[in-house]
Amino acid sequence: MDRNTGNRPPTPGLPAPGLSTAGLFDHYLTDGGLARLWSLLDSGRYDLRAPEEAALLCVAWLVRAGETGAAAALVEEVRPFAGEVRFAPHPADRPQPGADAVHVRTVGEVSGALARRAPRPGIEAQHEALTVWRPFEDALLDHWLRAGADAEEGAGQSSGRGTGSDAGEGAALLARYRRLAAAHTRCTEHLDPKSNPAVLRRALQERVAGRELSPRLAGLLRRAVASMVAKRGRPGSAEHARLRRTQALQAEQPAHHDLAALVLRRLAPLDASRGLEDVGPLIGPVTAEEAAECGLPAGTVVPASVRAAVTAARSAPLDTLLEHGLVPSAEVLGEVAEQLIATHTARGYADASLRTLIAATYRARRDRRYPLWWNPEHHARISDLPWVRAVAPWAADPVEEARSTLRMLGEACVRAFPGAGLPNLHVKALSGLARLAELPVPFAAEPLADARSAMAAPAVLTAAQTAAGLLRGTVYERYHGIDYAVVQELVDTGDRYGFARLCAERAGRPGHPLAGDAAVMEQARILTTSNLATLVVHASLTPRGGWEGPARGAFAAATGPAATAKSAARAWRQLLFHLALCDADEQARVLGWIDERAARLPARAAARIALPLADLRLAAAVP
Repeated sequence: MDRNTGNRPPTPGLPAPGLSTAGLFDHYLTDGGLARLWSLLDSGRYDLRAPEEAALLCVAWLVRAGETGAAAALVEEVRPFAGEVRFAPHPADRPQPGADAVHVRTVGEVSGALARRAPRPGIEAQHEALTVWRPFEDALLDHWLRAGADAEEGAGQSSGRGTGSDAGEGAALLARYRRLAAAHTRCTEHLDPKSNPAVLRRALQERVAGRELSPRLAGLLRRAVASMVAKRGRPGSAEHARLRRTQALQAEQPAHHDLAALVLRRLAPLDASRGLEDVGPLIGPVTAEEAAECGLPAGTVVPASVRAAVTAARSAPLDTLLEHGLVPSAEVLGEVAEQLIATHTARGYADASLRTLIAATYRARRDRRYPLWWNPEHHARISDLPWVRAVAPWAADPVEEARSTLRMLGEACVRAFPGAGLPNLHVKALSGLARLAELPVPFAAEPLADARSAMAAPAVLTAAQTAAGLLRGTVYERYHGIDYAVVQELVDTGDRYGFARLCAERAGRPGHPLAGDAAVMEQARILTTSNLATLVVHASLTPRGGWEGPARGAFAAATGPAATAKSAARAWRQLLFHLALCDADEQARVLGWIDERAARLPARAAARIALPLADLRLAAAVP
């Protein structure tokens, strides 16, 4: 049923400024207030800073849908709190992001990162060298060239007391050096007594003092002058002018922190709690108007590091973020799991404005708690909010939606990061959904055992039982040498101590605890498949295109140049799971592809996987 598309009255003005929360509540229940809320629903130009601020929008949606009874009941339920809780949205300049949009970073997080970008000492020292010390060195070199210091005997001949003009010019150069050294302290090359400019200054000090240069200093002066001319050319020559023009252009380039500050100013007007639908204008070159305001050259390109920081806040569907590399790991995917739950849950609403509203409600910050409607379970408490319950009849079946969301989260991780498994953040999100989906089994989140009792967690045995039922008789069982009959016996008796002992024995570390030993923990992950079997059996997980693609992806992850010993072992475990769910033809294709890839690996990488690959071929052979 959706009657939410009738004639709408014209949008009235905003409520009077300074209204209390109770006054705001009453205003939005008037005809004018409802019209304003309908306008916000249609445009999406509102901001929810807490889930409670969606309540009156839900009231307005119900009234427009003709559900005045449900709207009145919702008003009466929340009215007692209207004096202390804001139930109205905040008008916004930008519309809400699409109901399917997620982001890895918020505008506020990106702004904080840019604000922390300080001048880099090395870059600042290089800039000072080009703009301060190179011009001074040119003047110093020119002085000695005019004094004949480049001639074989010139230094000695001109090293006497010199003319008055020479002495005056030399004294001015030395005074200039002292001023520069006091004012510009980033670059310290000029302090090196063995450097060519230092030799020229030392010789100049002798001349200005009226002393003759020693033969050693005169020789050092000639070599220093010759070296500087060979490296840079004579001051005023075409060669020297080209070099200094290039260096001047380099010095004119704004520092990265200055450009980061410019981008920070561009971000300032935006909502800090959201992502960015369009990052292009924020990372474009310096405009003429900005150049006039801040002095940066117009047209200067924002550096790649700053562009990447801003692009991390891009808000778009998950597939788009994955395509552009903005979700670089399974762990980062776990960080956006809650947003994915919000977007997928919102898809169950037929009306577009309601989809946007529900997605915004899930995304809203939860800084405050009101005991009337909050309960301890995160995902349950959103669906149990009175205003979300009031519009629930226009949503798809919540149990099926939760199961669909479970499949989506699992499939996204397997497809995008086939060698990574399910990170713990992902598992915790799945656990909340499992209750809504009414799955008969829980997910096993780490830690998998109690540190004090050394017992495996109850969910671990359940996950191991599910894995046994799915993988008995497969390449996974044969490769890992798992006796699923023993596992089943431990499950049947509820022997959590025994399961922890089994993991320690399989790791070759009897007596070591499951909670604190990495090798023992890895055996627990093998026996439980890190919850993948639970997703396959109880949530009907199947990747797009089947399991052949993830199997190949896991092998690539295990043998890639970025693989560590830990990540390679995890990817190999994932490879075996994916391969076990392939049919015979798919397995044959994957194994043939693996052989081709293995033959092209560098010698060291090939040697590292030679034994595991031989074991894989043996396990894959039909018994």
